[in-house]
Amino acid sequence: MKNRIIMLCVSLVLFTTHISAQWAVFDPSNLAQGIVNTTRQVVQTSTTATNMINNFREVQKVYNQGKEYYDALKSVSNLVRDAQKVQKTILMVGDISDIYVNSFQKMLSDPNYSVEELNAIAEGYAILLEESHIVLQELQNVVNITTLSLADKDRIDVVNNSYDRMKEYRNLVQYYTNKNIGISYLRAKKKGETDRVTALYGNPTEKYW
Repeated sequence: MKNRIIMLCVSLVLFTTHISAQWAVFDPSNLAQGIVNTTRQVVQTSTTATNMINNFREVQKVYNQGKEYYDALKSVSNLVRDAQKVQKTILMVGDISDIYVNSFQKMLSDPNYSVEELNAIAEGYAILLEESHIVLQELQNVVNITTLSLADKDRIDVVNNSYDRMKEYRNLVQYYTNKNIGISYLRAKKKGETDRVTALYGNPTEKYW
């Protein structure tokens, strides 16, 4: 039992060292903040629907820069439990970005939203993603090579807390997305245009209520 605990701790240290090296090459927390910053630039400079669509392409570019990293991280397997939580926490930032970018792209072609409403929705995503960025930074501090002096229990506590908070933010982003799409569906229902909204987002009875 003692040997198993030692191996788990060594494996976690090795994984966190590997992640530290990965962060030196590609920092997912920087990606999250980059999406936030670009989104806020879109909000500040978009005054028409066409203008917003063109500006949002910059957000998509930032998101696409990290997609290869997240896809590669998904393929990492055979990790000990706590290292898996580190991996899953980082991947949830990718999930949040994916929900935002892909859902908002559809909203841009939805006439049931005004430009002002789209700006407000985008700002909401930016706030949620920024909170996720803060969690990711805290996790990064714990797996950074310079903080390996932390006690194992302290490290695992931070990993567990980061995982739980990130999961909460990911679920909140999905809920936020569903509620905003639900507003479009209700507006379309009043105009007898639910088929168009369903074709754009999917069946509301399965996804949004």
